[in-house]
Amino acid sequence: MKKPLNVFILLVFAVQLTLSAQDRPIKIVDERVNNRLMIYAINENEHDLDVSIKVKGSGFRQRAGTPRLHRVPKASKINIASLVVERGRVPVYTYELTVNDSLSRRVVRKPSTQVKIDPKKNILVYLKDGCSTCDSLVSKLDKSYYKYRTMNLQEKPEVKDFLVRTFKYTKTPYDSITNPIVSLGGTLYSEIENYDQLLEKLNADESEMKEEDETEEKKN
Repeated sequence: MKKPLNVFILLVFAVQLTLSAQDRPIKIVDERVNNRLMIYAINENEHDLDVSIKVKGSGFRQRAGTPRLHRVPKASKINIASLVVERGRVPVYTYELTVNDSLSRRVVRKPSTQVKIDPKKNILVYLKDGCSTCDSLVSKLDKSYYKYRTMNLQEKPEVKDFLVRTFKYTKTPYDSITNPIVSLGGTLYSEIENYDQLLEKLNADESEMKEEDETEEKKN
């Protein structure tokens, strides 16, 4: 039976990074399962990392030996340590992390759980009447590891009115749009038909976006 986590005291001791491309730090969380304290690493980056943890403290026993590297896939959570809680004790621990982006062949590979992560730009999908690709795009986003939001424009007439005005003088007025209207970091797109196109826009850098906008302006 799982017990509440608030009986544990977690003290972060140190993090050793041998990492050049880590966008977000590895998160460490724990969970009590019967007489064990399971420690998990959460990787919210979009690339795999190798992680090892060295735990010190009191109120528990752990396997002896040098900590081994565990492969933590992108946007995932895995168990990297298991502590045996001593009877009648509250485990108090500190830890040291080693995180590598130079992946090794000699790592522990365990089953992972996908986690949702923040994309580079916030994703908001406006769902409108007559949208022929909305369901497909939302289905793909549900299966992805990105956090996103949707808004049904039938339920938000004031937002619909804003979008009607926004697209009034564009090449494709609001009533002619058959795709979902997608906001990526506050920039609106009406031409995104599928998930691959959304990823392309999401991962485009600012210079590429500026060139695309200038090209569209010349066409219009």
